[in-house]
Amino acid sequence: MKAAIFGCAGMVLSAEERAFFRDADPLGFILFARNVETPEQARRLTEDLRSSVARAEAPVLIDQEGGRVARLRPPYWRRAPPGRVLGELYARDPEAGLEATRLNARLLALDVASIGCDVDCLPVLDIALPDAHSVIGDRAYAAQPEAVAAIGRAAAEGLMAEGVMPVIKHIPGHGRATVDSHHLLPQVNVSRDTLERTDFVPFRLLADLPWAMTAHVLYEAIDPEAALTVSARGVRDVVRGHIGFDGLLLSDDLSMQALGGSLGERATRSLAAGCDIALHCNGQMAEMVEVAANTGAMTRDAVRRFEAGRAHVARHRQPQAARETRKRLTELLPEWG
Repeated sequence: MKAAIFGCAGMVLSAEERAFFRDADPLGFILFARNVETPEQARRLTEDLRSSVARAEAPVLIDQEGGRVARLRPPYWRRAPPGRVLGELYARDPEAGLEATRLNARLLALDVASIGCDVDCLPVLDIALPDAHSVIGDRAYAAQPEAVAAIGRAAAEGLMAEGVMPVIKHIPGHGRATVDSHHLLPQVNVSRDTLERTDFVPFRLLADLPWAMTAHVLYEAIDPEAALTVSARGVRDVVRGHIGFDGLLLSDDLSMQALGGSLGERATRSLAAGCDIALHCNGQMAEMVEVAANTGAMTRDAVRRFEAGRAHVARHRQPQAARETRKRLTELLPEWG
């Protein structure tokens, strides 16, 4: 398997895409709103994606956080709250906030699983800061690192209880970014001590979780020359070192403009830095070809981490009836049940 995850262009897999995926043999795929119209269509697409690599177990990812980051929307799927709503409930009543977060994540998991996705890029562990760019905004649970960690763990537990892989993001913290990394490279200029006491804390407390996604952020106190995604120093010293994360590490989307350079260079640099998987999301064929040409097979460590993650979710799976879940969530958060 190639150390890559790709998107596709539309709602139906083209013959060109099918042939490319067959030859490239990526680990898996990711869906966006452009790929989803109805439950039946989306299920057919995930089935076709998996059949293109002849692996029924190939992971299919989606970003279904709730709030404004939701690829699945009404009328077919539930409207879910942004992270801030859960954080506000936690601030008023921690026990209720954690229960609501678990229940909400269970329902998110059921929605993504209904179309064949088995990985949800959640929870967001970035802290909320007043002067930061709105790209995170209400996606963040709270400003206090310990609260973010507690709520984030509850979200991960809810996803895994329904058999869906969580992805903690954006490691080691996107909360201080003052520009949108989809367009520009955020540069954070605070001391390492400050980062270790704040931004890094939620990730360190949840380092046992199986998958993580990097931040396209340059931390001057860590590596003044490179964004974390392409920084060997950052991955080695912070993600694997200080934070202690030994799960599967995905780059954030390489088609975002924060990194610069060609798509092939971005893929090469992210894997050389220590990412296990190069993630490319926009479905543009020429870019995917370039990424694939610069991406080798998964390393032995990456395969180990992938298999360990699957086992981790299997151990935590404890499904319950959706009606019961929704009824209790409505009691805790009447607007969002």
